[in-house]
Amino acid sequence: MDARRTQLWQAMGLGPIYRLRGATTQPSVTSEAARPAIDRAAAIARLDWKELRQEVAGCRACTLCETRKQTVFGVGNANAEWMLIGEAPGAEEDARGEPFVGQAGRLLDNMLASIGMSREGQTPKSVYIANVLKCRPPGNRNPQPEEVAKCEPFLLRQIELVAPALIVVMGRFAAQSLLGTDASIASLRGKPHWINVAGRQIPVVVTYHPAYLLRNLIDKEKSWADLCLARTVHTAD
Repeated sequence: MDARRTQLWQAMGLGPIYRLRGATTQPSVTSEAARPAIDRAAAIARLDWKELRQEVAGCRACTLCETRKQTVFGVGNANAEWMLIGEAPGAEEDARGEPFVGQAGRLLDNMLASIGMSREGQTPKSVYIANVLKCRPPGNRNPQPEEVAKCEPFLLRQIELVAPALIVVMGRFAAQSLLGTDASIASLRGKPHWINVAGRQIPVVVTYHPAYLLRNLIDKEKSWADLCLARTVHTAD
């Protein structure tokens, strides 16, 4: 287990990581401290859409619940072929309870429209959009490992319920969190990756976050190339 996953493991309260010392003894990795986190993740994995939304709305698993105005669950077609995953809500998202609103949201909508996709409706061209975190970090700071760990079961259940044919992940932090890597956006772009969720292998394409593109217009062309790659991967899948 790498250093990042070890940190997430400990943040979830799953206790120590055991290693075998010999063939005759095999210590259990499910300690007393591990059971609450495991039980919580298992319970979330059984929720339907309505129950999951309610669980997110009432979540107090980390300190972000103390500073949020409301949780930001997700929006779009719950049976979408494409699922888009960002990092965390900003101030406008926190106020409205919807991901990717404001200037960054308008840019994302324009990017989707350029390839015939939309967050609206329930058609094969309608996407589903969610974030790694469901609550806004104060001051829009980067999420902490323990916050990601507490929110991860929610995102995994959303992915499982949507069962997308393709995931487009936006932004360095979201890409690193979903793919379990510390690699840069530059090294992750330009090729498909794969994640396993509930026994399904799902292709993942990495691109820039719309908020980043607003500050770095020159990279919009690269994001267009990423969306074209996503379309190709989806068609080939």
